[in-house]
Amino acid sequence: MSGRGRWAGRLLRTAGALAVLAAAAGVVVGGTALPRATTTVPGPHLVAVPPAVATAVCPGPPVLPEAGGTGAFDPTPVDPVTTVTALSAPTQGASGPGGLQALADGASLAALDATAPSAQLVGPVAPVVLRAEPDGAPARVAGSTVSLVTAGDLRGLVGASCAAPTTDAWLVGGSTALGSTTQLVLTNPGSTAAEVQLTVWGPNGPVELTTPTQLVAPGGQRVVDLGGLAADLRALAVHLTATGGRVTALLQDGAVRGFTPAGVDLVVPGLAPATRLTVPGVVVEDSEVDSPDAPLLRLLAPGEAGTTARVTLLGPDGPVDLPGAASLDLVAGQVAELPLGGLAAGAYTVVVEADQPVVAGVVFTRTGLPGELDATPRVERAWAASTAPGDGLLVPAAGTDSTLVIGAVPADGDPAAEGRDALRGTLRLLGADGGELDRSRVSVDAGSTGSWRLADLIEAPADVRAVELVWDEGSTVASWALLAEHAQDDGTLVTLLEPVRSIDGPTQVAVRRDPAVGLP
Repeated sequence: MSGRGRWAGRLLRTAGALAVLAAAAGVVVGGTALPRATTTVPGPHLVAVPPAVATAVCPGPPVLPEAGGTGAFDPTPVDPVTTVTALSAPTQGASGPGGLQALADGASLAALDATAPSAQLVGPVAPVVLRAEPDGAPARVAGSTVSLVTAGDLRGLVGASCAAPTTDAWLVGGSTALGSTTQLVLTNPGSTAAEVQLTVWGPNGPVELTTPTQLVAPGGQRVVDLGGLAADLRALAVHLTATGGRVTALLQDGAVRGFTPAGVDLVVPGLAPATRLTVPGVVVEDSEVDSPDAPLLRLLAPGEAGTTARVTLLGPDGPVDLPGAASLDLVAGQVAELPLGGLAAGAYTVVVEADQPVVAGVVFTRTGLPGELDATPRVERAWAASTAPGDGLLVPAAGTDSTLVIGAVPADGDPAAEGRDALRGTLRLLGADGGELDRSRVSVDAGSTGSWRLADLIEAPADVRAVELVWDEGSTVASWALLAEHAQDDGTLVTLLEPVRSIDGPTQVAVRRDPAVGLP
């Protein structure tokens, strides 16, 4: 297959780690230093470490607001329809056993094994833990959650890939301004409590929090209303660190305009601050320069020095020159936004470069029709986070129209430079049995973004349980995601699934004897 498209995948692999450090020290007795022994210490030996269990958390349904209002208006007239899909893909001939488990008590909800490597769970009321045992090699698992809310304050399509727990996460998105609500959702799938330290920035700089530390119980979830911690902030960026245990973190960002829904989505963690970031999967409608619902790039330089962010938009036909959007001066510690209004409809990849480390995220929208109580059209929104390029395995959102979006980004140098090698790779569509439904070659011109609907690639897109991309080596790398859409009478609902970082533990570690221990 050749064209401009976007593809996403995600791979969760874990392995245990072991490190033994050697130290030697002089001994002081009665104020006199004894001569240091001249001992020959053997060099390190490589010791095999068996792969560990792969663990990921699949988000639960949206956090619904409390019912309120009177008369005909109900902020939550319908319940969300939530579906979790998971696939354990063979690494070396077979997949180890695993499955979807309840967060609180680890009860099995759906099994995964070599004979049935895929599972789908409909209607979970809480986050679900995806686990897979290794089978001689690290397990390869991926999953996604999608929740459909067709009406009410949380009208929208809310989705995210299942993600491995971490001790450090950066979230760029959300708002606590009038009409907006942002909930921080922390989930701890481990067996020990996690203490989470929060840092929040707004347009005027770091926010002093009354309760910066949150405790998340083992097998538990904690939902924090950021409006209570950091009120009336038009734009947010959040950094969290966890000790004692690992957690997953999401922001549920929703908005209303009076009685009119203005979109809801999950903000997933992006990359840590860096001088070069890529945000994939930005699929936009036609917009005017001054449109309130035009795409927005949100940026923060969290360090002590400000910087200038240089922005390149890679479109279907190559780099796009958008007046006023080529750069943005950033004050240290202040969240800033760059409007991307005026773009033609299509798929884009956003590349940000700066002299100081920054974090980034993009929000884009779909405009629908007014409802009975609406003075303005309904709006749906989706957030895109910065991601690392590379291969991966990604599970489409069940029951949606999925589009693969691939940005071909030069590995270094000017993203708009000519003469780069085209991005080429292999696309595999996997079925419920883990087998290959279809295989195609993919080519995307360097410095451009391509997109393909799964419905145009295979006759029965609903049979696809995972999309796998393996890229050829070259000077151009892939930044990709999977767009999910649901069409209904009042407009199209949208969310974006992005690959999450692998958890790759070593298969070997270096071990050396410590002569101070005195062992033979």
